[in-house]
Amino acid sequence: MLREARERDTTAINGSRSTLFEDGHLRLLTFNLQVGIQTSAYHHYLTRSWQHLLPNPRRQKRLDVMGEVLSKFDVVGLQEVDGGSFRSSRVNQVEYLAAQAGFPHHVQQLNRNLGHIAQHSNGLLSRLVPSQIEEHRLPGAMPGRGAIHARFGEGPDALHIFVAHLALSHRGRVRQLNYLSDIIQPLRHVVVMGDLNCTPDQLHAHERFSASLPLHPVKPLFSYPSWQPRHALDHILLSQSLEAAEVRVLDHLFSDHLPIAVDLPLPEACLAAIRSSV
Repeated sequence: MLREARERDTTAINGSRSTLFEDGHLRLLTFNLQVGIQTSAYHHYLTRSWQHLLPNPRRQKRLDVMGEVLSKFDVVGLQEVDGGSFRSSRVNQVEYLAAQAGFPHHVQQLNRNLGHIAQHSNGLLSRLVPSQIEEHRLPGAMPGRGAIHARFGEGPDALHIFVAHLALSHRGRVRQLNYLSDIIQPLRHVVVMGDLNCTPDQLHAHERFSASLPLHPVKPLFSYPSWQPRHALDHILLSQSLEAAEVRVLDHLFSDHLPIAVDLPLPEACLAAIRSSV
């Protein structure tokens, strides 16, 4: 089974969708898709709030458009995605987007289980086969926040990618950043991406986190609210061993957040570690 997965992965890496081993670049995207609810004004939070609990026939078409956009990337982190419940018409949105965008590997992390009504999740889509996946339940006064930790390659030069969705409250985020800091501190090549619900200045002010990942953020881009972005809440943060070649915000994809994309050249040692595990 693992051999078959790795054969599919090698095809994806060397195929038309990704040129990772040809140019040494990894194309990353983070996106809070708000379970496929179209939001383009503040009043939609009220008038379309029913879609957090009930299905909408237009949601599937929105996922198809999202899949076309996601297909241009190598690793995608998703937040506020449904794992297959009544509100999503029983569609596991992580699995569906992986199939639509041609990703051979995907991970769904269920963080808030509302039974048949809602399966609030994080997601990871990848063209590379992860060497290891860990799911972390982040601490907080209210349960329901999590992080996915994917390792690509073996040894000290492996690439570690975290997909996280942090709490709205300052106190909750402090506890969650403390938790992540302990995991990140001994690692070398690290990417943290997701809806962190705080600004770059607030991240810099967190001493433990900025010490564990000496904050080398890509250029902060306004991503919220999507129809009139004024806040940089969605991030792709890099360890000092990594430097982005290009950073951009993508067009409005229905959600109240805009996707953030990074073109990331990988160091030779990191590439070698990834190649050796494929």
